[in-house]
Amino acid sequence: MANLFTYLSFYVVVYCSFSLATPMPLKFGFYQNTCPQAEIIVRDAVKNALAADPAVPAALIRLHFHDCFIRGCDGSVLLNSTPNNRAEKNSSMNLGIGGFEVIDDAKSKIEAQCPGIVSCADIVAFAARDGVQSAGGNPYSVPAGRRDGRVSLATEVDKNLPGPFFSLMQLKENFARKGLSLDEMVTLSGAHSIGDSHCSAFSKRLYSFKSTYLQDPSLNGTYADFLKTKCPQSGDTDPTVSLDPGTPSSLDNTYYKNLKVGKGLLASDQVLWTTPATRATVKSYSNHPSSWARKFTRAMVHMGSIEVLTGTQGEIRKNCRVMN
Repeated sequence: MANLFTYLSFYVVVYCSFSLATPMPLKFGFYQNTCPQAEIIVRDAVKNALAADPAVPAALIRLHFHDCFIRGCDGSVLLNSTPNNRAEKNSSMNLGIGGFEVIDDAKSKIEAQCPGIVSCADIVAFAARDGVQSAGGNPYSVPAGRRDGRVSLATEVDKNLPGPFFSLMQLKENFARKGLSLDEMVTLSGAHSIGDSHCSAFSKRLYSFKSTYLQDPSLNGTYADFLKTKCPQSGDTDPTVSLDPGTPSSLDNTYYKNLKVGKGLLASDQVLWTTPATRATVKSYSNHPSSWARKFTRAMVHMGSIEVLTGTQGEIRKNCRVMN
């Protein structure tokens, strides 16, 4: 009997510990009863910001991606550095991200109505969704219930974000570590249909690609000549260039059409066409825009579930830039 009691006690402890450690699933309409205006407030904040800056949609989508790939979708990318810690946003790979003011605006208005209820991580996910739609993408619903993380380390960024010169194998492995498939990687890469890139992320393709050929042979010659006018070799600054030279403000399948003619700005973009394993998907998306648009929103929802904190994990920040 004693042995049976000991066994049952051990089972209960293990079971309860496992239950407490298992994250709760995200839920559509999570704030319906506790803060029903939350998503409307975020949508209005995005709309107001877009009126002043057409680059807002791209910034918000990128912000969500950069958040989710470091410690999961926990709002850690929003935290400011402190004297004792350099946060994610201050990593060299994150210096070009934006959209923070949009999140701040939405958060302050939500806190005024529903203090301590809506996480910054969920606001980022909502704002990215609204950014997609405002740039011409399909509308979609976002499950919520994320909690905010308490750790943000610049040293973790380089280890988790894909680089602009990644090979297809590196891209595949990078996304697989986050639970995303090769098809989802190609699909989400379509976000490069909008937004900009600094010259430093691709200028090597123009001037010093390899010892055997200084210019990347996969780069369209006419396009390379244009890029050289924007990114001179001897320049002291680091200008930006639109990722999509065709429709830079529209989230559409032009990105995939560009790849077919050698106009992928980043080496990690063009490799999707030059590598047989993904070429068929690129071709399909270039011919079927509605198919890509549908799959893109599904992939965004899946990406938004990466390593989320839920239940009693983490916290609900009062200010998205600092921990409580």
